[in-house]
Amino acid sequence: MRMPGWKALSGALFRVLAVWLVSSLTLLVLAGLLPDFRLQSPGGDSLTRTAVTAALGAGAFGLLSALVWPLLVRALLLVPALVLGLLVFFLNGSLLLLALDLIPEGRGQAAPETAVIVAAAMSAASSATSAFLAVRNDEAYHRRLVRLAGRRGRRARPAAGPATPGTVFLQLDGVGHDLLRDAVRGERPLMPTLARWTGDSHRLTPWRTDWSSQTGASQLALLHGSNEDLPAFRWYEKDTRTVIVSNRPSSAAALQRRAIARTGDGGLLSYDGASRGNLFSGGADQVALVMSVAARRGKDNRSRAGYFAYFSDPANATRTAVSFAAEVVREIVQSLRTRFRRERPRVKRGGLYPVIRAFATVVERDVVVAAVIGDLLAGRTAIYADLVAYDEVAHHSGPAHRDALQVLRSLDRALALIARAARHAPRPYRVVVLSDHGQSHGPTFLERYGLSLGDLVRAGCGLPVPRRAGRTPSGAEARAAARAALHRPEETAGQRPARTAGPGSSHPLVLASGNLGLVSFPDVPGRITREELDRRHPALLATLANHPGIGFLLVRSAVHGPVVLGPAGAEHHLDTGHLIGADPLAPFGDGAADAVRRTDRFPHVADLMVNSACDPATGAVHAFEEQIGSHGGLGGAQSHPFLLWPAELTPPAPDGEPLTGAEQVHRVLRRWLGEAEGPQLPLGPAADELRHGARRPEGFSPQDPAAQDKSR
Repeated sequence: MRMPGWKALSGALFRVLAVWLVSSLTLLVLAGLLPDFRLQSPGGDSLTRTAVTAALGAGAFGLLSALVWPLLVRALLLVPALVLGLLVFFLNGSLLLLALDLIPEGRGQAAPETAVIVAAAMSAASSATSAFLAVRNDEAYHRRLVRLAGRRGRRARPAAGPATPGTVFLQLDGVGHDLLRDAVRGERPLMPTLARWTGDSHRLTPWRTDWSSQTGASQLALLHGSNEDLPAFRWYEKDTRTVIVSNRPSSAAALQRRAIARTGDGGLLSYDGASRGNLFSGGADQVALVMSVAARRGKDNRSRAGYFAYFSDPANATRTAVSFAAEVVREIVQSLRTRFRRERPRVKRGGLYPVIRAFATVVERDVVVAAVIGDLLAGRTAIYADLVAYDEVAHHSGPAHRDALQVLRSLDRALALIARAARHAPRPYRVVVLSDHGQSHGPTFLERYGLSLGDLVRAGCGLPVPRRAGRTPSGAEARAAARAALHRPEETAGQRPARTAGPGSSHPLVLASGNLGLVSFPDVPGRITREELDRRHPALLATLANHPGIGFLLVRSAVHGPVVLGPAGAEHHLDTGHLIGADPLAPFGDGAADAVRRTDRFPHVADLMVNSACDPATGAVHAFEEQIGSHGGLGGAQSHPFLLWPAELTPPAPDGEPLTGAEQVHRVLRRWLGEAEGPQLPLGPAADELRHGARRPEGFSPQDPAAQDKSR
């Protein structure tokens, strides 16, 4: 006699009946409140008859949602994913109208616009009821999380998984070390989940980024072990006459291929790994919302499967759609509040930005979290996920602004949900929380000085300067992710080199990556020298170096090699360490010279690399983009992300030694994966094998049964 089976069956039946009852009561209440919605015949019905009608309508709607909705979502994956989110209300309303038509004698009727409201309310009520009941039962809670993650085909998890722990790497995009340290302090910390971990099971460690302090450079190295020849977020390559932008799908794919060819390794996640919401795959076979595969077409691109996995549950779709609309309204209200209060610094937050913000803080967050929960319940060995919500809001509101801090609270709740799911996984998990960079505050270069970096360069070259400076493209990852979800063409506006006027002309191309500017002369083969620049444009280097908004600039001399120029004739010769005047790199802290020297040797470094000034006391910088919270260069909190790691792991670096560069952090993460005393990452497989995920070493027999399932 299998009592546990009967107990589970009776529990499931009870939950179905409870959800049905709540949905029926919701229909009754709405029928009494909404004038265009009725559950009675024109002549009127008794209360009992009306209740039966409500029960029939709720039952029909529930069955249609369970049977028809997944088919609709799968069909609609042919349209852009973001459009699918906007169609949720219409689809739910259509299913309700169909359910009402199935009620005998035509007792259920609703206007189309009213049906949308009723369907949304019913989905919310049923979702809340299911979640409430699931909390009281471990197996029910597990099944609820499975449905949340879209694991519809897997109804039961193994009785016991491998004893070796898996590892989850959760990246809080743009959250600096000092900001997180403050967020977990005090009696009522801003992030209570991370506060508990920091005071108990985890340790907090800072690390220093490379000169290019942005997601493209950091994450490529974190996942693939190398960010060589990645000088900025966007840069111009003279040999191909193209602009590379890290968050553009085609560029991300090319950068990933280059890193694999350089290291000869598939990446951090190449054995039984999952990559969620990242720019790069890390060699994982399981991907969702990964930019480097977003440009693919056909069966090899499973990145969009994350949308189906999440939106196939109508309750999830409704909740996310409602939250999406609320976030758009919240951004509009917050933007108006900053304008009415005349807060400074401030940037424009109109146009499509409210939608882009809502996509990052709601849609992408929900889909990524659901995918991670599914990976946990599937028992995958290594999971890496990027949550970009804070970074997107901080760019436009400021790193420590109340609007951005509210996002940290919501991310902490997401981390708590993932931690709860880990307790129901078939194997133990270690959770590592980290960031790829921080953010530095300050008014933009344009706001502070009334001209853009491009204007300043043109003036130094003796070229006419337009009266109104154009806006530079945003470097936020969410914008490119949203465009990929919409299947929109890649952005190229403002990123093509200007045509030269003739054989002897040299019109500069100026690109911005936060507070790092790149100046290239497309008509000059190779890297232009300081001596050639002085001959062509005698005033340019002095104009840039002596501007109060410029901290330093890097140029290559035919005589002295790489030279850093600063105000008042200051120079730092990187090859010899020779100084003329005050060291221009001194305000940027220890390690600045090494970071600049490393970038100088990149084949595609710009002719001029320009870093904005930094206030040593406050850490304020001036972004060359329209961002009051920026990253991309040196200066302030942007260069100091964090690692929050389980105490049972070995320390990232020996006591007193700094952790410098994303490549070094990759080696730490790789070492931690090996400390599980279980499946090891394959080392050095052939490049052609790496393109399709990692291959197990000879004679290797994995202990993890989930590792053999690569089909989902």
